[in-house]
Amino acid sequence: MISRLLAGLGTTALALAMASQAAAQDSAATGEAESAPGFDEIVVTATKKANAQNVQDVAIAITAFGAEQLENQHIRTLDNLSYSAPNVQLDDVGTAPGFANFSIRGLGINSSIPSIDPTVGVFVDGVYMGISAGILFDTFDLEGVEVLRGPQGLLFGRNVTGGAVVVRTSTPGNDLKVEGRLAVETGLNKIASAVISGPLIEDKLAAKLAVYYNDDDGYFTNRFNGNNDFGASETLIVRSALNFTPTDTISIVGRYEHGRVRGDGAVVSNFGLFRRESFDISVDEEGVTRNDWNQASVEINIDTAFGDGKITNITAYRDYKGFVVSDIDSSPSFTFHADTLTRQDQFSNELRYAGTFGRVDVTTGLYYFEQDIDYIELRRLAGGALRISGGGKQSQTTFGAFFSTDWRMTDTLTVSGGLRYSWEKKRVQVQNLAGNLCDPIGTRTCSSYGFRDSESWQDPTFRVGLQWQPTSDTLAYAFFARGFRSGGYNFRNGNPAEDPGPFDAEKQNSYEIGLKQDFGNVLRLNLAAFHNTVLGLQREIILPVLPIGTTQVIRNSADLRLRGVEAEATLRIGDHLTLNGQLGYTDAQYTRIFFDLTGDRVIDARDFALRPPRLAPWTYGASANFTHDVGSAGEFSARAAYAHRDAAWSNDNNTGLLSAGDIVDINFAFQTADRRWKFSLYGNNLLNDQTEGNVSPLPFFAGSTFSSINKGWVLGAELIFRY
Repeated sequence: MISRLLAGLGTTALALAMASQAAAQDSAATGEAESAPGFDEIVVTATKKANAQNVQDVAIAITAFGAEQLENQHIRTLDNLSYSAPNVQLDDVGTAPGFANFSIRGLGINSSIPSIDPTVGVFVDGVYMGISAGILFDTFDLEGVEVLRGPQGLLFGRNVTGGAVVVRTSTPGNDLKVEGRLAVETGLNKIASAVISGPLIEDKLAAKLAVYYNDDDGYFTNRFNGNNDFGASETLIVRSALNFTPTDTISIVGRYEHGRVRGDGAVVSNFGLFRRESFDISVDEEGVTRNDWNQASVEINIDTAFGDGKITNITAYRDYKGFVVSDIDSSPSFTFHADTLTRQDQFSNELRYAGTFGRVDVTTGLYYFEQDIDYIELRRLAGGALRISGGGKQSQTTFGAFFSTDWRMTDTLTVSGGLRYSWEKKRVQVQNLAGNLCDPIGTRTCSSYGFRDSESWQDPTFRVGLQWQPTSDTLAYAFFARGFRSGGYNFRNGNPAEDPGPFDAEKQNSYEIGLKQDFGNVLRLNLAAFHNTVLGLQREIILPVLPIGTTQVIRNSADLRLRGVEAEATLRIGDHLTLNGQLGYTDAQYTRIFFDLTGDRVIDARDFALRPPRLAPWTYGASANFTHDVGSAGEFSARAAYAHRDAAWSNDNNTGLLSAGDIVDINFAFQTADRRWKFSLYGNNLLNDQTEGNVSPLPFFAGSTFSSINKGWVLGAELIFRY
């Protein structure tokens, strides 16, 4: 089936491109359609060229969300976008709130161990987030979010074999901007933010101050004690920026952010006690979540006459600390509680140049990254009678150098290629889960570490491609890319017979063809097909084991084939109605297995029949957006959206299942003619679908699971003021 889809998509892409070229020639001959309003242009920074590009001119599969789209969808955190793009799952694992387990095209992690590198990189204002912890907290003050599907290692480095999520916050400029937001949602959940941005010295210095506050009373009811405010949290984020432009060719942007989250622990149900879709919870330990982070960056841009290009340097620092107490047994019995402490700090610097020399565009640069991770875990078992602990420390250093070029051979045909070389070294100390050697609360350290090691990895990442753009409405492309995900160590090793590492690097070969096509100003259609081979797939095998609850072993376990198709479409019906649709399909098959995935001590047909975790075969959705002027008073708008995601396995041995999701959202808004006031009423997940971030079997009784669950239906109102 999938081979036919791939072949059919390639034929369709060529036919549509040829048809569009002919239509464009007819239009030029008759002078039609030039004055008609076009699609909204969303610019992206994914190619790291001197200037941002229209997303339709970028030869990769990318879904981009502008500030207005994010506002209309009431995006609070990145996982709110999980149902908005094909073959994308942006989940919070739930074990430690805010810990991202992102998966794109079937490549993702399935863990809350901070030493495991992600397959989907998250970049905020050009800065790579070094660990998955502390990613999924509230977002605001955004210019845009870009979801890049497929390996992005050439420009973004290692650990982006699945893709990348690129987040851009606003930059202060010469125009005074004031924005305030107030929102209230069922729960009760209260949200307030304010942003003021503008010039301090005209044309020389601009500043921004943004503050966000969220007080969530808690959405869930804990049947153990009758608490109907379980899941409460309080978030404060303060963000500032300075934009200094001493000359017309130099800009220096400094950014600083402080964040603080306080709340309950993991919101978990146990499917051995309650049925799915019940939202029922009964835990004797409601837990604690404490997260703090500070991050600062300085971005320098210098326009240069050399190649009419730009030199960019981004220096950044981030420190993060997270402490979580969770009821892992997810039941009213004190069977398995856990305290974890994660501390991380990172420093990075990227220096790059982007310019144009005749028909050749060049982007090249150097990258440096270092980080320290300190993780401690304490498991309190059997009512506290048994206490075991472990964890690890890791120091790592990464160097990278990259070169990318686009050569416009003709006015319509471009050949692209590039190479990146990465070198990385990790030095670790690991204490296996045993005894009570580590204390995340008192001493915040381990009394000893039984395993010490260091290892380095190096590998080239490259990309070669071809793109054909016969008109401004048509872009057809094809490319081959090599992806690289570095090796590492297991900080949650519960089997003393197994070393905590190192496991080796993971490599990926990826083929993709695609078409981005506008049919006049009425229909926009983006298509992509991909075929990926992953070699030395890193898998975390999670097994329920008494008395310690679960044990994890991380190994290069298999080779995996992934292939699929994606489609996104926008249809404009008149001046008031726009329809959007998206469809994704991914098929996966293990081609070689060299580490037992089922845990039955043999590699046989049962292992080959397994499917990778966090891979939903089908994702699809549609939305309708209606706008209409209400005389001189302003504009009324309405949006209705439906999205589906298939069920997916939560673990490698396919014993925990993530529920399928059918999500319905609506939004009604009125905006005054001067665009200063906007009032919205909205509803999210109106079908009250229960979805989970994690479903892990436990050994304590039949059907027992740790299942972190997300909110059901939410109704809200929002008021925005702009000046």
